[in-house]
Amino acid sequence: MTYRPTSTARLTLAGTAAAALAVSAVLLPGAGAATAAPASPAHQAKAAAALAARLGNRAAGSYYDAASRRLVVNITDPSAAQQVRDTGAVPRVVRYSTAQLHTVIADLAKQARIAGTAWVIDPRQDKVVVTADPTVTGAKRARLGAAVKALGDRAALRHTASPFKLLVAGGDAIWGSSVRCSLGFNVTVDGAPYFLTAGHCGNASSTWSDSGGGAEIGQTVDSRFPGTDYALVQYDDSSSAPASEVDLYDGSTQEITGAADAYVGESVERSGSTSGLHGGSVTGLDATVNYEEGSVSGLIDTDVCAEAGDSGGALFDGSSAIGLTSGGSGDCTSGGETFFQPVTAALSAEGATIP
Repeated sequence: MTYRPTSTARLTLAGTAAAALAVSAVLLPGAGAATAAPASPAHQAKAAAALAARLGNRAAGSYYDAASRRLVVNITDPSAAQQVRDTGAVPRVVRYSTAQLHTVIADLAKQARIAGTAWVIDPRQDKVVVTADPTVTGAKRARLGAAVKALGDRAALRHTASPFKLLVAGGDAIWGSSVRCSLGFNVTVDGAPYFLTAGHCGNASSTWSDSGGGAEIGQTVDSRFPGTDYALVQYDDSSSAPASEVDLYDGSTQEITGAADAYVGESVERSGSTSGLHGGSVTGLDATVNYEEGSVSGLIDTDVCAEAGDSGGALFDGSSAIGLTSGGSGDCTSGGETFFQPVTAALSAEGATIP
């Protein structure tokens, strides 16, 4: 029988005075004004991204507020409020623009690129949140603390109880020469079948099978880690038509019909053979994690839990592919933080599409 793998996320490898206010202001529509039903969160996020490009330094990120079912768009110039409302979003005046917070990230990259740390812009707080795991001690902890303190209220430091790590361990998805990894999403390149997984998986093996000691089903043709974290594997059987779906671990699957960019506040799910199906939300974008094995940037930060054995698999929102599991901290008993490689970036780099 022809092997027809599915994208089951079997995760086994693991200016203005107003703008200067300390308390930001949300500029709500006037009382009694007619309010149209909000568009879908994804539509609002897409419109906000286009608006941010037009606003330039006056834009300061955005996030979806589930209670109001509206996207909140941060701005540093109150005169841009109506442009935000015109997209169906809610404007919020904050102190720091995205460009200003990116200078914070650049400073951290120069002064505090220490294994066991991570940082991400948090649009809800309008600052860069820096996290240190328990391995950051002594002189390294003092160095990190000094670097964050020098950034003033543009950054905040917090600590996590467990180390940041690539989620490397057992499971039952795809097997390399010395590791077991996770198939993320099936894709096509020039009509031929491939799949995406984590780059640290691709670095570990050039060939893959669907069982321990089984026959080869594919070969790694490109692998990117550190820096980013994705790999492209080509199926040996060029005539195969792998299903594009994710295992929901209740006997059913979710069809995957395309890919989408994540947005802060988005509700997402992660499917994995180690810990099953778990959900949560996107808490940040363009995150940097300094693993012991190397630094990765441009990641999606979430509060979705994951465990050893969950690397490489699928983060999704309904029928949209969102990310590939990279690593994180914590577990699915006590909770945790997990980072994902954006699927759209991997697809673009490889010239691939979701079937």
